[in-house]
Amino acid sequence: MYVKRRKFLKNISIATTGTMLSPLFFQTDTEAKPRIKLNYKPEPHKWENDTVTMSWIGHSTVLINIYGKWILTDPVLFDNVGLYFLGNTIGPKRMTPPALEINEFPKPDIILLSHAHMDHMDYPTLKHFANKYPDQIDVITAYLTKDVIEELPWKSISVMDWNDELNLQGIRFRALEVKHFGWRFPWEKDRSRGYMKDGRSYNAYVIDYGGSKVLFGGDTAMTDKYNVAKDENIDIAIMPIGAYNPWRRNHCNPEEALQMANDINAKYFIPIHTKTFKQGSEPFNEPIEWMKRAAEKLPIEIGLEEIGQTFVL
Repeated sequence: MYVKRRKFLKNISIATTGTMLSPLFFQTDTEAKPRIKLNYKPEPHKWENDTVTMSWIGHSTVLINIYGKWILTDPVLFDNVGLYFLGNTIGPKRMTPPALEINEFPKPDIILLSHAHMDHMDYPTLKHFANKYPDQIDVITAYLTKDVIEELPWKSISVMDWNDELNLQGIRFRALEVKHFGWRFPWEKDRSRGYMKDGRSYNAYVIDYGGSKVLFGGDTAMTDKYNVAKDENIDIAIMPIGAYNPWRRNHCNPEEALQMANDINAKYFIPIHTKTFKQGSEPFNEPIEWMKRAAEKLPIEIGLEEIGQTFVL
């Protein structure tokens, strides 16, 4: 009885404070309507296991098949994100649907979580996968964020701090520092506030398997912190490009995202963190159009431009 009550009180706390958590929640439902139809739909059941294939599902969610291993980044797959309370989520609606419905996904081998913000560590989505595949999915998450999801039936949860390396299922992961913030609730300690030992953290990751390397950039403002991965010979950089206006302190613009990827000599660029929720005041199509213009000045190539498109290395 005590455990159930404690869990209930935890969910009450989540519900009553969620609107303060990030720029996402300055949006109203009416600003996100009407829902925009997608032009592309991935077909992961047709993907080959002898290469690297990925599709942008929406926001920061990317489905990756890297030589037969399925990795899912920051999965956020329901209609709303925000206040999870008594089995319901009350908060901003998606402007675009996910490219795959939640029951259309193959079983992820690994779920990769960049930080604890609700639009990246979405409890209802994670609960769905954990309950559908109990004790079958490994999770990697950032320093001092495990508590949000540790009650779910995962196979394992690995916590990675900046510069940590981990071998999981034969894949080498390397956690990188980014320029962002990590608190899930306003009163929490956070590394961006100087709490380096007891504050929530935020990661990017290098994924190294089968001779190919993918950077999942997480969420970041413009920074040179990715340069520690310059020697990694990155094939694909998955980078955020939205919510920069007016949130420049924590979010890079498309040109900056491309520059950071180019600085580490990445060959291909995959955009995320745009065209899903209204998080900034920039026009809906501006980040992608800006990305395309900026890419013309750099040697890095754009791998895909729209939610639902599929890229094969």
